[in-house]
Order: sequence, then C-alpha cells, then structure tokens
Amino acid sequence: MAVDDEKSPAGISGAEPEEVLWAKYLDFCSAQVADILLLLSPDEMFVLAQDAAREAGVTGDLGYETIVALATERVSKKLALPEFDIWARDYQENPGRYDQYLMGFWETEVPRRPDG
Repeated sequence: MAVDDEKSPAGISGAEPEEVLWAKYLDFCSAQVADILLLLSPDEMFVLAQDAAREAGVTGDLGYETIVALATERVSKKLALPEFDIWARDYQENPGRYDQYLMGFWETEVPRRPDG
C-alpha cells in the first residue's frame, strides 16, 4: 500500500503521519491562544490570572511565570478549539486554510499524542 493510500487516525487519506498532524494541531492551538494573550494588556492578564488562581486555589504572590501559565490555561479552556480528529480531517482536506496560523513549532519537535 502506498503512503498516500494509508488512512490517518482522522479517518481520511493523507501522507502525513499522526505524529506530524498532532504536532501541527498543538502548534495551531498554541497560535490561537497566543493571539488572544497578545491582545491583553498586562493588567488584563493579571486579573485573568488572579481569577484563575482563585478558582484553582493557588495562594500567595503570583510571579510572572505563574501569571502567564494561569492566563494561558484559562484562555485555552475558554477558547472553542476543535477536537484533534475534526481538525486533522479538515486540515488534510484544506491545509492552506491552517498553514498560515502555524507558528512553526511543529517542525522542531514532534510530540507523541497522549492516549485517550
């Protein structure tokens, strides 16, 4: 069977292995979250992080890294990102629609998709 004839995990024909699709998916999602975070002022990010810290039960002074991590987690949960299988199917049918949103992180490290 030729590589192009193999079925991807998303259920359509495609030349890219699951690991590459997964890396591109994470890159796409990261870009979406980064776009939102870049729109926030430092004060807005701090308020967002404070709210997230309160919900998570995090106490004490919030350092810069904690603020960014909490704000990132909050935005990630609130953002309507597609499930991997849906994204992968659409990506393979329309790669040009998504390639402009990839930051290139997928090229440096191809992570394994977690089970489940």
